[in-house]
Amino acid sequence: MDPKYPGPQQPPPPGFAPPPPYTAGPSPPPPGMQQPPAVVFVQPAVFGPDTQRLSCPSCQANISTRVETEPSSKTHLFALLLCIIGCWPCAPCPYCMDSCLVKKHYCPACSAYLGQYEN
Repeated sequence: MDPKYPGPQQPPPPGFAPPPPYTAGPSPPPPGMQQPPAVVFVQPAVFGPDTQRLSCPSCQANISTRVETEPSSKTHLFALLLCIIGCWPCAPCPYCMDSCLVKKHYCPACSAYLGQYEN
């Protein structure tokens, strides 16, 4: 049998609808169906230890970030290590050192968490 000429064709099964003809370009959505919202990619900001000016991705306001310092797991580990080696009077010191704390950036307008800086 020659592959160019497959032979007699069988009729399509009942309920079969041929596909719509090809049209170039985007096709409109079917009636009653909404178009999905556009996806916008925002490049993440690289945060430092100080406040930064940027546009908040949550509320789109032009802001200067609010920075709050918090202890991290590194802070707790250093304090525990000082206790273990016998320097328990010095255990609170990591909670006062900037190098052991995390600086978290927040939006002052909507209080959205924006990112953090770890030294």
